[in-house]
Amino acid sequence: MTIRGVYAPVPTPFVDADELDIPSWRSNVARWMTTPLHGLVVLGSNGEAPLVDDDEADRLIAEARDQMPRGRLLIAGTGRQSTRATIRASRRAGDAGADAVLVRTPSYFKGQMTPEAFVHHYRAVADGSPVPVLLYNFTALTGVTLPVDVVATLAAHPNIIGLKESGPDLGYVGDLIAVAPEGFSVLVGSASTFFASLVLGAAGGVMAAACVAPDECVQMYELVGAGRFDEARRVQRRVIPLAKQVTAVHGIPGLKAALAQLGYVGGPPRPPLRPVNPDVEATIRQHIEQLAAMAVAVS
Repeated sequence: MTIRGVYAPVPTPFVDADELDIPSWRSNVARWMTTPLHGLVVLGSNGEAPLVDDDEADRLIAEARDQMPRGRLLIAGTGRQSTRATIRASRRAGDAGADAVLVRTPSYFKGQMTPEAFVHHYRAVADGSPVPVLLYNFTALTGVTLPVDVVATLAAHPNIIGLKESGPDLGYVGDLIAVAPEGFSVLVGSASTFFASLVLGAAGGVMAAACVAPDECVQMYELVGAGRFDEARRVQRRVIPLAKQVTAVHGIPGLKAALAQLGYVGGPPRPPLRPVNPDVEATIRQHIEQLAAMAVAVS
């Protein structure tokens, strides 16, 4: 399997933050399937994965699969702090219908996360997973970084097919692309550097912006693929203001607020996360309206 394209890392809707809102989850997923997205990532960072219980995670994957045609890839986050728990979660995800799993770096014992530890962990997970594995580096949240030479070593494993890098460091992204063998996909998670990453050779993106602006994100990907760089750059400039609101500025609560304004069910974040206040909602609404107006102006 080679993964290319644009994937939305979708949030998990809750009822009063205590229970999964399964009807809303189904309707949200079905609606994303009417967009040109190449697939979805469930239980990534934007899915509040560390705050979701294992039984909830398994149900979310299965319910998403039911709403998604087999032509759209379902990628499930299965990273846990222990290798054993990660393997078990990956097996359950495969059984529930995931096409691939996204495995974030273990990080609790940061000082012991040596290159040898990372290689041993990911090889064991890839050996035990029934579906292909994507490495997941998100230094801003985990405090650890997969060294480029470790990625190069792991890329030789037949069941490790790519990596998602969530940071904005284009130098790191370029180094990853440089060591990636044929068929190993480097996906990025920063809308602000999506255009530049694609030009460098990234295979696509897994970005919060794709949840709220899927058409524009896919358009950017396709324009770069067609060599229409000036047009792609203009699309990115339109997307960035809203993208920042639902990532760096307000994070998951902001993303959920934006989705609610777009007719999806965002629902409350699960504590300890807190919802945004009405002033923030008004600001996000303004950015949504500006993006919609610019889309009309260029159509």
